[in-house]
Amino acid sequence: MLLKAPKYFLVTLLVVGALMLNGCSGQEVASTTTSPDTVTEANNDTTAQATLASEVKNEAVPGMNDLPRLEGNATVVMTVNSSPITIEVDGTDAPISAGNFVDLVQKGVYDGLIFHRVVKDPQPFVAQGGDPKGNGTGGYVDKSGKERTIPLEIKPQGADEPIYGKTLEMANISKPPVLQHKAGALAMARSQSPNSASSQFYFALADLAFLDGNYAVFGNVTDGMDVVNKIKQGDKIESAKVTKGAENLKNAE
Repeated sequence: MLLKAPKYFLVTLLVVGALMLNGCSGQEVASTTTSPDTVTEANNDTTAQATLASEVKNEAVPGMNDLPRLEGNATVVMTVNSSPITIEVDGTDAPISAGNFVDLVQKGVYDGLIFHRVVKDPQPFVAQGGDPKGNGTGGYVDKSGKERTIPLEIKPQGADEPIYGKTLEMANISKPPVLQHKAGALAMARSQSPNSASSQFYFALADLAFLDGNYAVFGNVTDGMDVVNKIKQGDKIESAKVTKGAENLKNAE
């Protein structure tokens, strides 16, 4: 899991290697029939999504309705090594994760912070930053003196609302998420608790499908991926600015 070190430590290279080795068999068989298992999975998806849609209306995770939300999209330009990275932040499919990020950008929280963990070997993985402590153990502390945490937020394909506080596996949903870990995806880092994300985020440096359904993707790089690929551990976020869509942020502190 993408965890903040030590309790939030990223996926170990051993786990990554195992996942890559067991990723596919090299042979796929197409079928025109529908098996009983497929029907059961579809029924489970429908039931689980209906239940979770009800939970969202009744606040599936206490306090989540008071968190910043992005109702629509926004554009953020992050400057690293004197070069811009343009990020499209998706508040349509991940309103709380996107709203949290845009709110922190607006507050200047990310300005001057470092990328404390960058994994490129043996294969490109992630560039992770956003920790005010700079060592992978911190998050954003609000004016009350408490760390703001946000719930895990993943919207399955075909669903009207995201699922909160659960991975797709925990929610018994077999459909893939709308927002996936493609190269350039922006997602929230967290500890083992699904609802522990705060300010730490990561850029996916490659397609990381094995993370889908477990971590909240909320945006993607639309320009400047070459800059992202050159990020080294210790590189600083010189600035992060909302250049479009700031009016879509609601419930900001």
